This record gives sequence, structure tokens and C-alpha cells, in this order.
Amino acid sequence: MAYDADVIVIGAGLAGLVATAELVDAGRSVIVLDQEPERSIGGQAHWSFGGLFLVDSPEQRRLRVKDSHDLALQDWLGTAGFDRPEDHWPRKWAEAYVDFAAGEKRAWLHGQGIRFFPVVGWAERGGYDATGHGNSVPRFHITWGTGPGVVAPFERRVRAGVAKGLVSFRFRHRVTGLGSTAGAVDTVTGETLEPSDAPRGTASSRTVTGAFALRAQAVIVTSGGIGGNHDLVRAQWPERLGTPPRKLLSGVPAHVDGLMLGIAEAAGAHHINGDRMWHYTEGIENWNPIWARHGIRILPGPSSLWLDARGKRLPVPLFPGFDTLGTLEHITRSGHEHTWFVLDRRIIGKEFALSGSEQNPDLTGKSVRDVLGRARADVPGPVKAFMDKGADFVVERDLGALVRGMNALTEEPLIDEAELRREITARDREITNPFTKDLQVTAVRGARKFLGDRLIRTAPPHRILDPEAGPLIAVRLNILTRKSLGGLETDLSSRVLTAAGDPLPGVYAAGEAAGFGGGGVHGYRSLEGTFLGGCIFSGRTAGRAAARALG
Repeated sequence: MAYDADVIVIGAGLAGLVATAELVDAGRSVIVLDQEPERSIGGQAHWSFGGLFLVDSPEQRRLRVKDSHDLALQDWLGTAGFDRPEDHWPRKWAEAYVDFAAGEKRAWLHGQGIRFFPVVGWAERGGYDATGHGNSVPRFHITWGTGPGVVAPFERRVRAGVAKGLVSFRFRHRVTGLGSTAGAVDTVTGETLEPSDAPRGTASSRTVTGAFALRAQAVIVTSGGIGGNHDLVRAQWPERLGTPPRKLLSGVPAHVDGLMLGIAEAAGAHHINGDRMWHYTEGIENWNPIWARHGIRILPGPSSLWLDARGKRLPVPLFPGFDTLGTLEHITRSGHEHTWFVLDRRIIGKEFALSGSEQNPDLTGKSVRDVLGRARADVPGPVKAFMDKGADFVVERDLGALVRGMNALTEEPLIDEAELRREITARDREITNPFTKDLQVTAVRGARKFLGDRLIRTAPPHRILDPEAGPLIAVRLNILTRKSLGGLETDLSSRVLTAAGDPLPGVYAAGEAAGFGGGGVHGYRSLEGTFLGGCIFSGRTAGRAAARALG
């Protein structure tokens, strides 16, 4: 029986586009399958802030950030906490990825046409010892053009492959099975769905209009993770992260359903580390949602007071931007599912950014004028829209009114005004003295020693209850689903492995479906800026390896 293409790529997200681009460069024919309409090409990457993890970059050096391969590997391994027998390949992928990030990654991306915003962000700061979780230095490089700017060069390469007759897109093709001939996977079966003009990210029809069966010498699975499937998220939720929340916001569209992972398992693939996941604790309901339960993540600077549902400050070092999963575990064990940021207008204007390409029109549109306008603004426009329209925001001139507004947003009034005033006043007293025992105040002062934070990400230390800094603002924070850290186990050639550790003939995997490489390159935690880069690195590896292996 003849082949329909050399390779079938399942998923038209970033990893799938990168893999396909590499196959095109090698002269291979490719069919790309995706259950969504064509306008959803690029997948989750389109919606992202465009952050990429780079080591010892020119952007870092210009800001006097001293970074190195050894420091980055120390941070990665301290964050990952690899401790399982099945972490063999994830650890090897981690070492390879840090080599890439400290080596050719930036130059290679630059050659694709990707450029970076000059100020490097400092995500996941940790707050433990030198060998523990977190980035020792700023490494979060924002792509000029955000997520669409990351997707664009690879989509261009694939579109060029279409023009050459090497690539065929098959949108509205939902895979339901993988079949084998003589022990090698070479057949992809599934259902065709009715055409849909649903806007990108919104739910598309699931009406079946037919069936398909396609054959190729190799199959690359790049179907993404499980973040849009809350039932699956809860089913895989680990005990170490406490009780799964009843209310979850979605940081990804509903079609990120994880179903392809089960299909690959049924064909013999080994799915590992399913209990490792990355969900955010600073989620807010989108006042202008695109998909169901659409949440946006606040990318906070370090100054907001982070309070539990009863108004008590979270323990050290659970400050904004320091330890995502440590904070998640604390929240889920607290008996309540929400927390609060309490801050003022001076802090929100300087320190709040919102994740997502659509929330950053200046960077996404590559407008220098608009970026300068954001820097000069009292409060950036997208943030001001949430202040005015967001269901999770309370804005008041005095603390009593703020507390009444906070209690009105919850099922029962848990915040006591006198207790909250005592908490804030105690913190404010520390600000007036160059000495302090408040480690968050120390962290804020330390952050401002980094030029990037001082310029655009960290407000000068001041009293939150200073009327000149007002009005006061409270933000109710929700748990927001985002990434799977586990996935299909792969070797360093992106070949999918069986439970016995042998390659599953004909099958490769990349991106989130492969845990961004190996079945879990991040281990238990992420350093941030590593998801898009993981899609790129593993997609490139899978495409090149499959091209070499074909007869």
C-alpha cells in the first residue's frame, strides 16, 4: 500500500510547525493534521506572551546580568528536582536544552527573523538557597511580536513548503487511532469534522462528516497538553499539590484536551509524569473572554501584598513572581481556593503585566511608539480595562471600603478590616527604615538593583496606605490551568518509547505532548520562558530525526 506522505504531523501548533519546517528543508513530504480550523494555526503559542529562556545573551549582558551555562544548569536541576527512575530521559533533555539555550539558540532564532525586547524579565525568582528552585538571574526574553512573532517565521517556512507541493494541511481532521504494519506505526485514522468559521480560540463544531485513514513512514505527535480538559486535570492532580480546586479558570482553549495522549498510549507509547503540571495562582477572569472560563494571568512585580482568603500574608518566600507551585500547594491546603493581591495605583501602574499576546498590543504589534506610551502611562490600557471591568478587581480610596468590596466578592465575609489594617501598617513601618526584617521588602529593594526591574517592573518602595499612592486596589486571584509537564517519553532523537524503554517504531513526539522533551524536561517545576523554547527545540529535533530516519 502506498504512502500518502513521508511524515504525518499531528497538531499544527508551534512544535508541529517547527518539525514540519525542518522536514521541508530536508525535502520530505508532510501531511499536517489538526482538529481545529485553519485560523487556529500556531495553537497555544499564538496566545502567549512570547517569553523565551536564554542564557548569557547580549540582552542580559547589556543590562549587566552575569549568566553562564553552569549557573543555568544549576538552576534548572534545582528547580526540576528529578527523583524518579523515569527521569533518565527528561534529565538528558534538560542538559541538552540548557546547552541549546546557552549556545546556538539565540543565533538560530535570530536567523529565523525573531527579535527580542531589550529588557529581560526575571521570572520564578525562587527565594530558597542557591541550589533550590528559581532563576538566579533574569532570563525571560520577550519576543518582539509576542507569541505571533514566535510562530510567524516557522509558519512562513511551512507555507513555503505548501507552495512547493511538499506540505498538505488537513484541518478539521481529528485523530482517533494509530495503526501498525509489521510492528511499525504507519497509519493514522480519524474523523473529519464539518467546516467551521469559529474565530481563533473559540469552540468549533464537533459534528462528524466522515472518516479518514492516511499512511506515512513516520508520525510526529505534537498535539499539546491537557489544560483545557478540567476533568483530566483533576484526574491527574497529585496529592502533593493539595486538593484540586472546584473552580478553575482556563489559560488555554477547550481544544487543548489531551485526548491524543491516550490514543498514543493505546498504540504502545509510554506516558510518564502525568502528575506533574504547571498551573498559575494569579488568574483573573477575562472581562472579554475568547473561550469558556477564559482566565488571564497577572505577571506581577514583587511589591503587592499577597494575602490568603482570610487576609493573612502568605509565608516566605511566597511573594509575587517567586514560586508558582509552592504558592499553589499552600493555597490548595488552606481550605480556600482564592487569594488576594492588595496594592495601590502606583504599584499596579509599574508592576502589573498581563500574559497573552492580545493583552499586549504594543509588543504584539511591534510598535515602539506604543511601548513608550505604555512606559509613560499611569496605568497601561489593558490593565486599566481590568480595573474598570474585571470581576476580580476592587478599587477604593479607603481601606474600609476596600474590605467591604473584597467581602462582597466571596461567598462569606472572611476579611476583617482591623486585621488587614494591622497587616498592612506593619509592612508599611518597615518601608520607612533602611533596615528591615520583612523579607519581601528586602526582595523589592534587591529587585531594584537590576536595571530592568528598576526601569519598568518594580515600583519604588513606599507605604501602601499612603494616600498619594492611591487608590487602593484588591485583586481576587484564582487558579488558572496552563501546562502539562509530563508527556510521552522520548529519547534524545524524539523517538517515542514504550514502557519497556524501546523505541515505538515510526512514532516521534515533540512539544507539550512530549513534556517538551523526554516526557518531562522540567521535572516538577519550570523556570518560565521554557515552554515555547521547549516546543521549538523538541520540534526541531523531531523533524530532523524523522527526516534522517526515512528511507
